[in-house]
Parts: sequence; C-alpha cells; structure tokens
Amino acid sequence: MDYKKIAEEVSEKILSYSQDTSGWRVIKVSKNVTVSSKPSKEYAGNIYRGEGIIKEVPSKIIPFMYLPEYRNKWDKALQSYKLLERIDQDTGIYHSVTHSYGMGLISSRDFVDLLHVKPYPGDILTTNSVSVEYFNCPPTPSCVRGYNNPCGYVCSPLPENPEHSKLVVFIQPELGGMLPGSVVETALPTTLINLITETRAGLKGLKDHN
Repeated sequence: MDYKKIAEEVSEKILSYSQDTSGWRVIKVSKNVTVSSKPSKEYAGNIYRGEGIIKEVPSKIIPFMYLPEYRNKWDKALQSYKLLERIDQDTGIYHSVTHSYGMGLISSRDFVDLLHVKPYPGDILTTNSVSVEYFNCPPTPSCVRGYNNPCGYVCSPLPENPEHSKLVVFIQPELGGMLPGSVVETALPTTLINLITETRAGLKGLKDHN
C-alpha cells in the first residue's frame, strides 16, 4: 500500500474542506466551540466541523493532539491510542480504541488510521488522517471496527493575537454496527466539543505543571 500517496491525497482533501465556506449549517454551540455539518461527499452521512480558539501556538497544539504520550493523558473518549508503525517523521499508522458512549448506547469502537502532519505557510499546521487496512491489526470481537473517512485538524495562529490559535477539526466517521442515524447525529457534535475543550484543559494543565 502506498501510504505516502494516500497521505498526500488526504492532505489535499483536508485543505479543500478548510477552504470550503458554502453549505455548512451550525448545529451546536457550546463551551466556545461551534459545530457545523453538511452532507459528505465520501459516504452517505455528514461531515462535521468543530471550531474553537486555543491559548497556544499551532506547533504546540498539534503534537499535543496526536502524539500518544500526550493524547493518552487528556483524551477521555479513548481507552487506548498507540503508534503501530512509523512511515516517516511526519507519517504514521495509529490504532485508537474508544470508550462506549451514552451509557452504552454506542459500544466501544476501534480505528486504524494513517496520520500525516503537514505544515503550510503562515505557521499553519495540520493533521490529515484516513482509515487504512493494516495486516498487523485485524478487527477483534471486543469492539466494532469503525472507518474514518478523511478527517483532520487545521490549526492556524490568530492574526490579531499570535499567541492564540484557531483550531478547526473535521470528522466524518462510519461507526459501523446497527446505529440509528439520530444517535450518530447527536454523538458526533458532542465528540467534537469534548475534543476541543479537553485539548484546552490538557494544554493548560501541561503549562501549569511546567
């Protein structure tokens, strides 16, 4: 499998999502995070966009969000998260296992994702991910294997306050199993809000600790 080619293709998609301003509908605003959605071009569901401001620079935020040594400490949605294989210094294959959600309404899911970190001019830093088949990590009976259509983080410094950043997160997962659409449509916006607020809290905790 040509992982570097896949990484480039998914990076182009995340960039196009971040430049796409039409058709988004705001569906939830909470804790200074705005969640919007629109029909996905990748599958028969929606793509979701979460946006929030974080008091840190992109070069600190992005590693904190995707490196296992940090993420395992702050992301309460995950049971485990680990690097399976490093492709190059900016690209790896990661395995994540989620906790069940909504008092067991959505059982535990796992994902095997290719993740590529890509910078852009203006100190913008992005992660670009998509699920891949990986022979060393087959599905197990203990959780449902999900599939992440192209997803990622786009983090850019605020021009008026460069010590703060705008974080935009795109997700469009297929959770598998027999889930009603209404359950998914409730769960995913909440997941985005929690992700951004827990990133804020985790970074603050790290700063306070240091």
